[in-house]
Amino acid sequence: MRIGVLTSGGDCPGLNAVIRSVVHRAVVDHGDEVIGFRDGWKGLLDGDYLKLDLDAVAGILARGGTILGSSRVRPEHLRDGVERARGHVADLGLDAIIPIGGEGTLKAARLLSDNGLPIVGVPKTIDNDIAATDVTFGFDTAVTVATEALDRLKTTAESHQRVLIVEVMGRHTGWIALHSGTAAGAHAVVVPERPFDIEELAAQVGARFSAGKRFAIVVAAEGAKPRPGTMRFDEGGTDVYGHERFAGIARQLSLELERRLGKEARPVILGHVQRGGTPTPYDRVLATRFGWHAVEAAHRGEFGRMTALRGTEIVTVPLADAVERLKTVPAQRFAEAQCVL
Repeated sequence: MRIGVLTSGGDCPGLNAVIRSVVHRAVVDHGDEVIGFRDGWKGLLDGDYLKLDLDAVAGILARGGTILGSSRVRPEHLRDGVERARGHVADLGLDAIIPIGGEGTLKAARLLSDNGLPIVGVPKTIDNDIAATDVTFGFDTAVTVATEALDRLKTTAESHQRVLIVEVMGRHTGWIALHSGTAAGAHAVVVPERPFDIEELAAQVGARFSAGKRFAIVVAAEGAKPRPGTMRFDEGGTDVYGHERFAGIARQLSLELERRLGKEARPVILGHVQRGGTPTPYDRVLATRFGWHAVEAAHRGEFGRMTALRGTEIVTVPLADAVERLKTVPAQRFAEAQCVL
């Protein structure tokens, strides 16, 4: 077979591990040829690619980012480019395409699959919000980075008797905030799935100081919002790709809590550090397994599907299932966390 692979959307720890796994399984075990498209779907639309052999992927297992590069393509450009993509696939003699990406990438993969291209998707997102798989690689690394940061910030918060509001990634779901907040013993967590009441939050944080504690840590997913009407809140609009922009929940919360509590409050935004750098061992293993099974699915002709973790096994599921809905934090999981914060 001749297989094309690409990475699209935001970078994520473990992308290179998938690429390496695809090449090793395809080239060594099946005698396939693998090419990589540069900068995601843009590379496919432009016919911009490079050969991926064993030398090309040597030493990349532990590297963050992606050796193929990534970019975002507007949905209308991809729809308009279906015929161009089909032409490049035919000209290059590709038998399969393995796109690695999150919700947006998988929606694009489904579009191309529905138009006859041989697609086997691999899910990635640090947000862990793809419902068709139990876990996505990148999530464990993001939680590990956020937890370490929270552990470090506690000593500064205590030394200066401050409230620190730590903003982590999570546009529509609060998995990183929930897991890192629980692991680090934060004192409050706010997530997009559950709009918070500022009075309740202020009371929860204030109770620590009333009990003689010297500091408090609040973890806020970037997409978290207050209940309508409970505090002034600035919306951020949308970008050119239709993604919601955020005006900074940590900044807004720090101002509001400082005003209400009379305690110094500071925002800390972890930002892209959560998805950069070396992937954890767990993410390296999961990414490697996803790549291995994507190649096997291609050889079985299981196109229009995506690799997924179910329990401890890797299976394939329809791409339609992968983009049907986001995996959000259920009320029970949030309640569990609240008991130990």
